[in-house]
Amino acid sequence: MNWIGKLVGAVLGFILSRRPLGVLIGLILGHFYDQYSARASMGPRVDPALVRSTFFRTAFTVMGHVAKSDGRVSEGDIVAARRIFRQFKLTEADTRAAIDCYTLGKDSAFELAAALEELIRVCHGRGDLLRMFLEIQMSAALMGDGLLGATRATLVRIAQALGIGAIEFAHLEAVLRLQGHGAAYGFRADSPGGFRSAATAGRDALAEAYEVLDVPHGASDPAVKRAYRRLMSQNHPDKLVARGLPESMLEVAKQKTQAIQAAYERIRESRGMR
Repeated sequence: MNWIGKLVGAVLGFILSRRPLGVLIGLILGHFYDQYSARASMGPRVDPALVRSTFFRTAFTVMGHVAKSDGRVSEGDIVAARRIFRQFKLTEADTRAAIDCYTLGKDSAFELAAALEELIRVCHGRGDLLRMFLEIQMSAALMGDGLLGATRATLVRIAQALGIGAIEFAHLEAVLRLQGHGAAYGFRADSPGGFRSAATAGRDALAEAYEVLDVPHGASDPAVKRAYRRLMSQNHPDKLVARGLPESMLEVAKQKTQAIQAAYERIRESRGMR
């Protein structure tokens, strides 16, 4: 719709002057208006380099803060942090920087609210990046001592600060638990012996697939497809990196899209969808 200003300007120029020169002036003024409107509709420009550095620093300082939120950093939290470092395939320099940030976040003087405010400001409130940030924090907590007590309360506060509500928090937790517990292979850490029966595994896996796509079991085929496309668009790794997600954290986005694709294929197969 970048022609409205030109049209209105030309019409007004003709009405006011009844001359070609008036129409021309109206067109020029309308052109400038259209350019201004286009820039305004794009919102504030985001500096990907600044987003990457801020995202990286805040991710690991907040991770350290969450680990210390129950009063101490356990061996499980330390093991989880190391797994995160390996998962992100950090360089030696980035690993040292991440450890320094993690240590800073454990300090009692660390100001969580200020760190989150800076992240939100730098990201200009981009929901996709902020959701990925929360997923990284929740994933680290689940790898550690779990989402229990003070840890859960801290993560809920983080979600609220990022504008993520209770329903979306619960959905993210369900998806992360599904990924972390190897449900695709019939394994669950909370079941006797770790394995489900074949019948239970198939039934639960389908229910978990609906959970991943965040649609009810009775949703129509078009609704399932729309949910799948929306989630794939939100979590597309290339898009997130272009918007400022550090490339070292690309694996997290890839795992998320793989889970979404696997869930969609399971539902599609169960319904005979094309």
